[in-house]
Amino acid sequence: MILVGLLLCIQQNGIAQRRKVLNLPNYDKQTVHFGFILGINSLNFMYRPVDDLRQNDTVLAITPGSGNGFNLGIVGNLHLTDNLDLRFLPTLAFGERKLTYTIRVAGTDSSFLKDKRVESTFLEFPLLLKFKSARANNFRAYVIGGIKPVIDLASQDKVDDKGEKILKLKRNDLNWEIGVGFDFYTQYFKFTPEFKMAYGLNNLIVRENNVYINPLDRLRSKAFYISFTFE
Repeated sequence: MILVGLLLCIQQNGIAQRRKVLNLPNYDKQTVHFGFILGINSLNFMYRPVDDLRQNDTVLAITPGSGNGFNLGIVGNLHLTDNLDLRFLPTLAFGERKLTYTIRVAGTDSSFLKDKRVESTFLEFPLLLKFKSARANNFRAYVIGGIKPVIDLASQDKVDDKGEKILKLKRNDLNWEIGVGFDFYTQYFKFTPEFKMAYGLNNLIVRENNVYINPLDRLRSKAFYISFTFE
């Protein structure tokens, strides 16, 4: 009898260890909840040159380059179903990008590199659908996607460059975003690392007759985000 009792105790202890205590058990029953976002970003460009770039006497090649920045924002989440949420994430993002031009020295076969950097301060307004897996103890995975209107507060599209030949980009853009994330339910809040790509839909070029704009047919934004949300 003692042996049987000991075996039963061991079995019950093993079951208890496998059955984790659920943190925030009623969290997903809320219709609306809020939080905040902290993150980092890597901004870049996608471009298409004009058809006759190879015949250009000045610019031989163009290479986009990324720059790192950070972002912070607010989470607004609307519960639709057990596996679907609608999220509005107004965000302020800081970063920079560049285009590197290979420029021919007039009258020679030699060339040099010229970087044109673009610093940006974005107001972003993502409206996204979040497709969630079933909750497994205190964990849930998801995919997320949607559209994102963007305003570049640092845009110089209306600036008189006084002959400096700056790379002017439009103030407004529209992106589509897609990503994945992982919800971790802690005792007091939900913590989520999220990884997203954003691709611009609009041509950002402000047409001016200068050596940096003329070789470009289309220029669109591209960005990678790593975000941490606390809800």
